[in-house]
Amino acid sequence: MWVLIQYVAQLFLLCLLGRIVLSWFPPSGPGPIETLRQILFRITEPVLGPIRALLPPVRLGGMGLDLSPMIVFIGLEVLLAFLPG
Repeated sequence: MWVLIQYVAQLFLLCLLGRIVLSWFPPSGPGPIETLRQILFRITEPVLGPIRALLPPVRLGGMGLDLSPMIVFIGLEVLLAFLPG
């Protein structure tokens, strides 16, 4: 059971990392990269959305830094560290 939770959490972390990397680039229009971006958004947004609602973006000059992916990433890493196995 714990192994399954570890695999799901690690898979989610990979999806989250993919979403973070793709967020650095502008949308490219229809194509495989945009399809991947939409899939990763659908997978990660149910977890990131509520955290983003509680913690608004940090203002950095004229832009905002969304800390919700970092919080989820750290939280899942801590969870994985405490899981047996």
